[in-house]
Parts: sequence; structure tokens; C-alpha cells
Amino acid sequence: MNLKQETLRIHRDLKGKIATKPKIKISTKKDLSLIYTPGVAEVSKEIAADKSRVYEYTMKSNSVAVVTDGSAVLGLGNIGVEAALPVMEGKCVLFKELADIDAIPICITSQDENDIISIVKNISTSFGGINLEDISAPRCFKVEEALQGIGIPVMHDDQHGSAIVILAALINAAKVVKKNIEELRVVVNGAGAAGTAVTRLLLCLSIDKRICTSVKEIVICDSKGIIYEGRPNLDAFKLQLAKVTNKRKRNGTLKDSLEGADVFIGVSTGNLLTSNDLKRMSKNAIVFAMANPVPEILPEEARKVAAIVGTGRSDYPNQINNSLAFPGVFRGALDAKAVLINNEMKIAAAHALANFIKPTKENILPHTLDKNVAKKVAEAVKNAAIETGVVRT
Repeated sequence: MNLKQETLRIHRDLKGKIATKPKIKISTKKDLSLIYTPGVAEVSKEIAADKSRVYEYTMKSNSVAVVTDGSAVLGLGNIGVEAALPVMEGKCVLFKELADIDAIPICITSQDENDIISIVKNISTSFGGINLEDISAPRCFKVEEALQGIGIPVMHDDQHGSAIVILAALINAAKVVKKNIEELRVVVNGAGAAGTAVTRLLLCLSIDKRICTSVKEIVICDSKGIIYEGRPNLDAFKLQLAKVTNKRKRNGTLKDSLEGADVFIGVSTGNLLTSNDLKRMSKNAIVFAMANPVPEILPEEARKVAAIVGTGRSDYPNQINNSLAFPGVFRGALDAKAVLINNEMKIAAAHALANFIKPTKENILPHTLDKNVAKKVAEAVKNAAIETGVVRT
């Protein structure tokens, strides 16, 4: 049986991958009176008198909504929320398996940003956190920004989960090739959700006494080539990127951007580069070709030139996957009683992830299913949230 047949069979037989399960056995009338009427009224009165006690008496303290509009699902694009549902279910399974968080898929049929914002705000009482998922750019930026300040942590995983794991991978790759991360010249190909968040995080690699450090240079490309300040027809989000990247005002194609670069990070589309193109890069180059299912350059081709190669795929060494970040980030945020996820928490997560292993050329990140990873990331995130004062009092 091939992969397609097997995965279809499993999903059809199981009718999905998640289910609700009570935490208490109901076998007597007394049990029923305690968990429902009349006993539950006492709990409701306690919460009515002090709304913050909802965390003490309900599932809210350990629950996350996985919210999508189906507009940018995996590498499949705008396939709609019905087709997105099995992906969201899978995400919920990972939340539970890796961080013991109860996650619920919320698939919103509207792709109007105002509708999404309104719906999430109005359901947020039921959840301790919101994981935005597979919402296309630039809508995802507006939605996430509008939901900051609702009193619970909100994170668009396609942006920040990707950025955290890529930063961790870059920290370790730089160690292996013996390059100072702050001296790296980086090309990011893709100016959507992941590319934007990766760029922003690389502009603030670490925070020591609130002093932010960054890589030496970032050049970001989109489908039209290098983004630079003054390039015609940039939208507001790309214009912001142009103002903080490409300090030398370079222009040209993606291939032009590789001249002298130490790092290529692809979060775009497949089959864009060859090994000859990588010869423009510096010695001991690092290539993260993250497009799925087909990378920007296949690893066997990239290895002809690059010292370290990573992809998003599980069938090659150095898989760079969001599942190494989001379970621990939300576990830490929930444990800290954080009201948001700030930059310090993301950077702490990246460093905790990088420090989890001693990196090698073909092992720059931990295994994606190592449950101890989420614990280490959660601890770092919790501490960062408390230290920066973004917790409920």
C-alpha cells in the first residue's frame, strides 16, 4: 500500500484524528450532580463573581484554538476550510502529543480579515491561546496584529513557528561551519508570512540586557527579485521590509542576491536554483530550502556546493519543522499565564531549541518527535514571559 492509499484509509477508518474525552467518570447520579446540574451552578457563580477564575475551574487554562480560513494550506494553497480541517486536526494531535495541550480546530468559512478577527475575539473566552494557521499573507499580518491585546497569547505559526525553528537551525549551522552568526550575509527568498517573520527575527537574534543584535546583512527576494527601498509597486508590508533590509541597496534577481551570501533561506517555491547558482555563495555556505513538497533546490544538488543543507521534509537530514517550536511555545505561554507572545519569548525558544543538541553537519536540530524538546522550549518561554512582565497578575 502506498502513502496516498494508507493515509486515506487511516483517515476514513478513524473519521478524523481527534475526539473529546471526559476527565472524570460519570457512573452515578451524584457524579452527574457534581459535573452538571445542580452542582455546576456553584462553579458558574464563582466565575461570575470573579471572571479570572475561569482559568481555575475550566479547560481554558490548557486549551488552544487552531484557527484557519483555509487560504494557504500546506503547499496546497487556497483549498478551503473543509480541505484544511484534516490538517488542523493533525496540528491538534501534535499539541496534545508533544505538549499535553488540548487543541480544537476552528475552521472559518469567511476569508474576510474583519470577519476572522471578530470571530476569534468572540470565541476567545473558551481558550487559553490562539494558534493562527494557514492564513495567507498579507491578511495573516493584519489578523495577528489586530488580535494582540485580547488577553491571551495569539501566534500565527506559519510566521513565528517557522522563524523560531529556522533561527535555531541557523545558530547551530553557524557553529558547525565555524562562522559568527552576527557576521552572516543572509538571503531570504519569499516575502510572505514565513519570509517576513524570519527576516524580522534575524534582525533581532538575541537580547542581552535589551540590546538587540542581528545578522550582518539580509537581502529578501520575492517573485520579482530583490526587494529594495524605492522599488516600484511594493505593498505596505514589503515596503517595511525594504526599509530594514538590503542596506547596500542591491537590486537584480534571486541569483544575483546570492553573490557573497553565507546563507540561503527559501520559503517560496520549488526548483528555483541549481548547484551552479550556489557557487556564487561564500565558502561553507548554509542552504535551507524549505519549500514543500519540492524544495527550492534538492538536497543532493545543493550538497555539491553547500556545507550544510536543510529542508522541511522528513525524508532528508536536517528537517526544519514547526513542530519543534509551537508546542513548547504555547506550553510555556500557558504555564506562565502570558497574555501575549513577544519577541523575547520567541528568541528564548530558538536558543533553547538550538542548545538542546550538540549540532553536526547532518543533525543541526533535534528529532521532531522528541517530547523533551517541548519541555525545554516551554521552560525557556515561560521564564522569558515572566522576566518581561507579559503575564496575568
